[in-house]
Amino acid sequence: MKSDIHPDYHEITVVMTDGTTYKTRSCMGAPGDTLRLDIDPKSHPAWTGQQRIVDTGGQIAKFNKKFAGIGTRKA
Repeated sequence: MKSDIHPDYHEITVVMTDGTTYKTRSCMGAPGDTLRLDIDPKSHPAWTGQQRIVDTGGQIAKFNKKFAGIGTRKA
């Protein structure tokens, strides 16, 4: 194997939507960083069976703004 081509693999803390935490190993961030999840198996409609609109950070509004003019004719 080639040396110095592999990413740093270290321990991080994952925080679920309900506040529970666990430690895992990842290449994300720096050692000891925290990853906060917006959607996880405890809140995702695929696992819970409940449909809800998840608009994190205004993604739907951003999409509507970006594509607002499509389909309209300019004179």
